[in-house]
Amino acid sequence: MIEAIRRFLNSNAGKSVGIIVALLCVGLCVFMMHNVFGRSEAAAMANDRMFVDSETGKSFKHTLAVGEPMPCMAPSGKMTGYPSEVCWWNADGSASSTPTYVILNSLMGKSGPTFCPVCHRLVVVHNPPPHTGGQPPPTEDEFKQMHSTQ
Repeated sequence: MIEAIRRFLNSNAGKSVGIIVALLCVGLCVFMMHNVFGRSEAAAMANDRMFVDSETGKSFKHTLAVGEPMPCMAPSGKMTGYPSEVCWWNADGSASSTPTYVILNSLMGKSGPTFCPVCHRLVVVHNPPPHTGGQPPPTEDEFKQMHSTQ
């Protein structure tokens, strides 16, 4: 049996199979090393974020780098990229199937609460997503009524 394997590996076809198997083993080793020593899923979640260009209002994915200034470089080529919060609401108070990315006023040095430009509902830090039985955040008008001088 071993002699038959040895004869096969000494043939041209056997050498080809041996090289392919060796390359597959090297590839598997590289893949495993990347998984062990590469960036963790937690690091990816912390560093790969959605930003919004304050001039255009367009959202874009950005990977944070150590020491990077804020606001960061936006696709427009200007330093107008701000981290965003996610709004999952529609104007009627139902859950939206697509997110809207919103820059908080506090990040841009503006005073007052932030409202989503699409649904006009309050957006806060770590904005909570809709959940069963949960109430939508107040609209801008509802917020003003709740916080008006009584």
